Amino acid sequence: MKSPNSSTASIESRTSRTPAENDPAQTVGPNAAERAAVRPIRILIVDDDGIIRQGLKQILADAFPAVSFGEANNGAEAMERISERPWDVALLDIIMPGNSGLDMLKQMLDAQPNMAVLVLSMHPEDQNGVRVLKTGAAGYLSKNNPPEEVVSAVKKVVAGGKYISPALAEKLAASLSVPGAKSPHELLSDREYQVMRLIGVGRSVKEIAFDLSLSVKTISTYRTRTMQKLKLKTNADLIRYAIHCELDS
Repeated sequence: MKSPNSSTASIESRTSRTPAENDPAQTVGPNAAERAAVRPIRILIVDDDGIIRQGLKQILADAFPAVSFGEANNGAEAMERISERPWDVALLDIIMPGNSGLDMLKQMLDAQPNMAVLVLSMHPEDQNGVRVLKTGAAGYLSKNNPPEEVVSAVKKVVAGGKYISPALAEKLAASLSVPGAKSPHELLSDREYQVMRLIGVGRSVKEIAFDLSLSVKTISTYRTRTMQKLKLKTNADLIRYAIHCELDS
């Protein structure tokens, strides 16, 4: 793990910093990203971890002199903030209690179609990134990315672009260029996919129901549908599948 004092410290370890000196968007001539950095922008941070929210605010306040922030620690609060005012960018934690992150993403974009949503996750880009982009996100960021990458991503989407890392671009290209070559789990619904991953890391049906604020019966139904689609018979089979496909992190 990188030291919090490292120039590439991750979001979680972020407590204070200086402006990013190596950000290409700050060293080139006038462009959309530079203009985005100086005009007033509104950023909504949706994450159930207060330390993460504070770290993101510190990172972005350094890079955007005229920024104003909003915060929400769950989906309900996020929708309340969205109803109060327009936002240029939202940073959304894909894993929070209640609605699935993908459900939340859809609701936020329905409420403010012009808002750019950057999805944050502890999971690698190749596990969730393609699904998130196809749902309408402007980009996908691992929370292990350095602060400079977060700033670059926000500048990119504020300027009207999409933030896609090289690894995610390769994954996206592969998913589009080979029809019929999708893995079975890529055909699951967003909620089925979420339940499968939680079972894959050892969560019980009861625990998943509590985490997602759903009934045990509902989670059991999603599990049954998932096992049918993947042609699996037991929870152990589902866990083995998740491990084999590296979906257990």
